[in-house]
Amino acid sequence: MVKKGKWRYPSVLTFFSLTHDQAKQYRSNLFQQLHDIVFHGKGGYDFHTVYNMPIWLRNFTYSSISKFYKEQSEENSKSSVEESIANMRKAGAVASKKDSKTPSYVTKASKK
Repeated sequence: MVKKGKWRYPSVLTFFSLTHDQAKQYRSNLFQQLHDIVFHGKGGYDFHTVYNMPIWLRNFTYSSISKFYKEQSEENSKSSVEESIANMRKAGAVASKKDSKTPSYVTKASKK
């Protein structure tokens, strides 16, 4: 006899299906992917179009958008680093020109 509230076979895995935790993770990943395509597609896609896309096409679109934004961020960071280095060199050149002049005054303070 099976007790009420207990399974006869306490198996965690289900037959040809996802467990509760796996289904939750899969669903979360799916909606994150849909959101990213719609948001970063800049108005080119709406939710229903992306949701009804074939999986292979949705994965391709997602990877293409992701690759584009990664390359763009690397390019921006590279140019900002080069700009920062140029600014530091300018600041160093200005500081070295100011420091190279000898003062034209005499101090009356004691030197210890």
